[in-house]
Amino acid sequence: MSNIELINKAGTTTTNTLAAGGLLNPEQAQQFIQQTFEKTALGNLIRHVQRRAKAGEIDKIGIDRRILRAKTENTDDGYRVTPNHGKLTYSTTPVRLPWEITEETLRENIQGQNYENIVTNLMTTQLGIDREDLMLNADTATDASDPDYDFLKVNDGWIKQIKASGHTLNRASVNSGAMADSVFYDMLLAMPDKYQDNSLRWLMAPSRKTKWEKFLVEQARTSGGAVTDGMINNPAGHGIVTVPNFPADAILLVNPQNLICVDTYNVIIRKTTEGVTAVMQDKRFYVVHFDFDPIVEEFDATALAYGLA
Repeated sequence: MSNIELINKAGTTTTNTLAAGGLLNPEQAQQFIQQTFEKTALGNLIRHVQRRAKAGEIDKIGIDRRILRAKTENTDDGYRVTPNHGKLTYSTTPVRLPWEITEETLRENIQGQNYENIVTNLMTTQLGIDREDLMLNADTATDASDPDYDFLKVNDGWIKQIKASGHTLNRASVNSGAMADSVFYDMLLAMPDKYQDNSLRWLMAPSRKTKWEKFLVEQARTSGGAVTDGMINNPAGHGIVTVPNFPADAILLVNPQNLICVDTYNVIIRKTTEGVTAVMQDKRFYVVHFDFDPIVEEFDATALAYGLA
């Protein structure tokens, strides 16, 4: 069932598809959350975890390095390897997306009754985009004068968390933040070798990739060389993922699976055409409620460069 169908079902009093009050069952909640990620840059790359509790712990399992030992025939020296168990804590934040449509708009618009489906599709798509934006950029310490204060203050996103606990490079003090190939190599050097494998990606805004390509073209003009797609798309041997909502002055080196979005099954969709307000204003009212928390599994496996011009 599509998200449009789920929302339309929420306003049908004769259906038993949704529970009372619009609460989706676990399968529906998982489907709804998945569909909101489909049109985002990171949706299919990051790790998704769903939990029933709004706050709790996620198991973290790993093993040490250099665990092989020499074999001696017919001998058990008692050596055993055990996994390392840890915990990741999460605490989701409740958010909502409300909207309304007047009955006159439904009657008079050129799309007819399909207008409701079009608006619903736009709203649920933007819901996914906004959540990705918050997972990256949210900051509870956002200044109240910021025009996006009501949006950004929701919780703390990955970038703020990594600035506090990951490997960071302030490039503003290096050639005034000018783009250069040294940005990528310095970030790799900042990350421990044990995390450097083919799963790493460079996350950046589309404009940052354009500036990287411009740097390469200018270097080629000066030296007389050529710029290949591999040089543009895989600096220092790792692929670029462009994310429209990523800060324009930053680049993040990370395995996307190290970035986790925790959602709860507490997804509520409501739609009503009844009640005094709906009748008197001749409107349909809609709202989607859900909870989420962006967390990082291993901060030591992240490197963030910021202050780029």
